[in-house]
Amino acid sequence: MGVGELKYDMSQNGYIKLVLHALKHNSAAVNGVLLGRSTDDVVEITDSVPLFHNHLGILPPLEISLIMIEDYYSAQGLDIVGYFHANERSDDAELGNVAKNIGDHIYRYFPQAAILLLDNKKLEALPKGKDRSPVMRLYTRDATKNWKLARSDGGNRLILKEPAANIVLLDFVSSQKWQHLVDFDDHLDDISKDWLNPDLFK
Repeated sequence: MGVGELKYDMSQNGYIKLVLHALKHNSAAVNGVLLGRSTDDVVEITDSVPLFHNHLGILPPLEISLIMIEDYYSAQGLDIVGYFHANERSDDAELGNVAKNIGDHIYRYFPQAAILLLDNKKLEALPKGKDRSPVMRLYTRDATKNWKLARSDGGNRLILKEPAANIVLLDFVSSQKWQHLVDFDDHLDDISKDWLNPDLFK
């Protein structure tokens, strides 16, 4: 099955962590990586790690973080399977060069890799509606090696594993749970801060 037909099945916790990261730094661009494994026609995204809210494309901290993440998750049989990006401006819906370059790097090791871009319009509309679909847009690499937005006419290819994930997300937003979220920037500034966020969902 080609990448064009793959489905991406995302866990609730991995999803919520990334949105909370974007909300915590809502006037900055933020990024993160997706962890999981693939079967024949599904990439299962079981977790995520928030990366940076400053200097997203600078290589040394990015490389350090990817090595640490790979070391930790490979012991659990998980790979880096994709990249998450939220733009600085809420009205910016374009996939920029930093996102594409980091996505390209992950693609070299995991050819079914996806990029998820935060959809601010959907996120802002979430409290007013009953939308159960992710507040993210899915990009995959096509045959010309360009990142293309996955059209939803063939059915939604980015699926939340738990149908109530957006309800849980709104609960976390209303309780300002993002204040407790740690990303790699925080960890590199103060190594006592745990980038695995073990207490976030307790």
